[in-house]
Amino acid sequence: MPESLPKVVFLDKATIPSHIQFRTLNFPHQWLEFDYTSAEQIDARLQGASIVISNKVVLSAETLAKHPSIRLIAVSATGTNNVDLSYCRENSISVCNIQGYATRSVPEHAIGMIFALKRNLFAYHQDIANGVWQKNKQFCFFTHPITDVAGSTIAVFGSGNLGQGVASLSQALGMQVIFAERKGINEAREGYVTFKEALQRADIVTLHCPLTEQTTNLIAREELAMMKPSAIVINTGRGGLVNEADLIDALKAGTIAGAGFDVFTQEPADESNPLLANMSLPNLLLTPHVAWGSDSALQSLVDILLDNIDNFMAGTPSNTVV
Repeated sequence: MPESLPKVVFLDKATIPSHIQFRTLNFPHQWLEFDYTSAEQIDARLQGASIVISNKVVLSAETLAKHPSIRLIAVSATGTNNVDLSYCRENSISVCNIQGYATRSVPEHAIGMIFALKRNLFAYHQDIANGVWQKNKQFCFFTHPITDVAGSTIAVFGSGNLGQGVASLSQALGMQVIFAERKGINEAREGYVTFKEALQRADIVTLHCPLTEQTTNLIAREELAMMKPSAIVINTGRGGLVNEADLIDALKAGTIAGAGFDVFTQEPADESNPLLANMSLPNLLLTPHVAWGSDSALQSLVDILLDNIDNFMAGTPSNTVV
């Protein structure tokens, strides 16, 4: 292909499973893709790039300044914290992201975690593996409380598409839904309850906020102490929304009854992370940031990603952040 064709470089294509289909872009181009790109590899791979696709690879001002050919950064996710947006704005680099692709997948994952924890499925699975049933000699045994999802009060923190999606499913399952006002605001808007009241009333706390300076450690020791000892916390939002060490202390002390986490302060996490270091707890359910990743959501993500690039090249940009 002639070198004059615009070069599209996907820096971390392995973030999309191989069975998800990519159609061909609508304009003549060169396509380069890499499963992973380290900080040491990024400059060589961006040489001559016009369009860069990145999910989590960091595109800093220092990096972007070395590659003036870049016209568009197409983020293959919703979050754009891996891109220096200020630099892009100042240097006429367009940035687009993916919106609305996981409004079914994330809520279903959150609901799945709620059922697993409220009914203590993981704890009972562990008991069977540890031989408790065999020792009990009865047709069934009850070593952990089993509570109904219907009739529970679920407090939703973050009322965007994902929070609304969880609320809709929760209502269909017979839960009472309350939306939490922002932390530090004493007078709740119509349709909301104060942050403190939401924590105190909730049987289930589910988090769907962006991670900002204001929401970092949104839930920590003080907030956990406000909750019912029978309550559970679900985090499919961002890892830094919850102080992980404080959460583990609360689980061990019985301050709360359980927690389901799909997100971590550092990803991939290792055993230096309090959640992974304590993953044997029967009331802690962990998944590796996959709530967003049903096959239908992933295919939708890819379709929107390619549409964003085509639209940019056609002069009708979509889902623009910058």
